[in-house]
Amino acid sequence: MRPLELLRQAGQSIWLDNITRGMLASGELERYIQEMSVTGLTSNPSIFHKAFTQTTDYTAAIAAAQADSPEELFFELAIQDLQAAADLFADIHRDSNGVDGWVSLEVSPLLAYDCASTITAALAVHEQVARPNVFIKIPGTPEGLPAIEECIFQGVPINVTLLFSLEQYVACVQAYERGIARRIAQGKSADVASVASVFISRWDSAVADRVPQDLRGALALAVGQQIYRAYQEHRLSAGHQEILAAGGRVQRLLFASTSTKDPSAPDTLYIDNLVAPDTINTMPDATLQAFADHGNVPRILDPAGAQSAQILAKFAQIGVDVPQLGQELQVQGAQAFVQAWHDLMAVLATPA
Repeated sequence: MRPLELLRQAGQSIWLDNITRGMLASGELERYIQEMSVTGLTSNPSIFHKAFTQTTDYTAAIAAAQADSPEELFFELAIQDLQAAADLFADIHRDSNGVDGWVSLEVSPLLAYDCASTITAALAVHEQVARPNVFIKIPGTPEGLPAIEECIFQGVPINVTLLFSLEQYVACVQAYERGIARRIAQGKSADVASVASVFISRWDSAVADRVPQDLRGALALAVGQQIYRAYQEHRLSAGHQEILAAGGRVQRLLFASTSTKDPSAPDTLYIDNLVAPDTINTMPDATLQAFADHGNVPRILDPAGAQSAQILAKFAQIGVDVPQLGQELQVQGAQAFVQAWHDLMAVLATPA
């Protein structure tokens, strides 16, 4: 059986972490869907910055646009792309009863620490996209959490991004459940979809220069397994069971940032070792193609997470404060998206 089919058989969804207009026009995305079991797609400011600066796909559209600002121009073009992608995934979304077939578009990363503006922007983008299978991405920062709750309450499907640590993941789940509980209390449908996107590879990059050889490449997988255990516990919790009883659904766990940054590590490290049912792994093109070629499924993640606890204890012994590092990684991740956004706005502000 081919590697990608093994993931699907294990119950894990394969989403692409990329989008370009050329990919849509050439049929490449459709081929990924038909031949590589891809059932969804994510985007972020860095992805769009690459698409706008490293291809000529948008040259004519930018020249013809009548937008009043670079940000308005960006959302005009990005929404067109996401609508086209959403339409390609529409059958998957329907046939999976809304479990799969999603695409994601992020609000401006400048709003990561502005709750009120995030809510306003998310509601506006959701209305503009006008597709049932589009997630609006909101970062799981402290200021983003109440925005996530409010948007879920308003019925907007949310992809919670920039989650790194167990603590951040748990806070995200709680925000989602509060939003659904408010809907139930007001007699509204509990069926509002959400995913929690946990970034993986940056953990290992952050400690690469200060850990012994036997722990290189181990922190990210340990954190991923730790969060998977919390995900399993959450699904059995009383609060979640009440949501299911009211017709709601699980907030699915998504493993993001799964390309390997260490050139000495296997290029499928974060795919091979994060196989788990009822989860999502979103991969950039190169990682998807590498896994299709030579990926391996050595085991399914252990819901008990015993091995991850042992590994995390070793990191604590050498002075790695995992919760604190998670906070730092979230701040750094938000800053990286802001920089990509500023670079992208500069490109769009420059006359062709």
